[in-house]
Amino acid sequence: MSDSPFVLAGVMGWPVAHTRSPAIHNHWIAKYGLKGAYVQLPVQPERLEAAIRGLAALGFAGCNVTVPHKESAMRFMDELHPAARRVAAINTIVVQPDGRLLGMNNDGAGYIQSLRDADATWRGDAGPALVLGAGGAARAIVVALLDEGAPELHITNRTLERAQALADDFGDRVKVVPWAERNEAMAGVSLLVNTTSLGMHGQAPLDVALDALPLEAMVSDAVYIPLETPLLAQARMRGHRTVNGLGMLLNQARPAFQSWFGVLPDVTPELRAAVQATF
Repeated sequence: MSDSPFVLAGVMGWPVAHTRSPAIHNHWIAKYGLKGAYVQLPVQPERLEAAIRGLAALGFAGCNVTVPHKESAMRFMDELHPAARRVAAINTIVVQPDGRLLGMNNDGAGYIQSLRDADATWRGDAGPALVLGAGGAARAIVVALLDEGAPELHITNRTLERAQALADDFGDRVKVVPWAERNEAMAGVSLLVNTTSLGMHGQAPLDVALDALPLEAMVSDAVYIPLETPLLAQARMRGHRTVNGLGMLLNQARPAFQSWFGVLPDVTPELRAAVQATF
């Protein structure tokens, strides 16, 4: 590998000190014997365009994009991957050989793979899903579940208008449930997804009762700190299959790494241990 170029990538956000992406990508760089580095790129919102425009000049192969830039970074792309256009947000920028910028969104694909890693028999068309939250993560997951054949999606959010705005973009299969009716809406659901920050370290727990949720339903949480949120603990004690947010984080990183470094990396127990060691 001595004649291979040094490849630079990173994660752009404000703030970015909390992100586990450097632990993921630098683990893979070392594992595959590559020359490169993945760094934190703290960028204030008002300097976002200058930072993105500077990627090619600085020799970056690209970067991940995290909060609060996922939507606003889109307008500086020369090209958008179809999934990114549908989600209306990007989480990955690829600097192409001619310097043009490609925006991608791998969150939904990463989420679906995390479900399959937890249960290889999981099927998106097995029944309706209930999604808690209506932000960027919810949108990516809704697109992915629709693509996987979910017959019906129910969206509930503390702010009804945000849930309605999301549903309006995706047609008849997506329905809105008022937040006050979230518990009753679990009846007949095959997948329950929390995309809110409730249950995250330092946040209030998610206030839900799972009594109406069928026991064969899978329960997943986009939160990965802690690995077992109060929602997942409650679900596990009822006997549900549960999936934490770490799998989504690890799996969304794979296509990004491939686009920059030319290697499609594996999600291994060693990687999970390395990332968990940073919690």
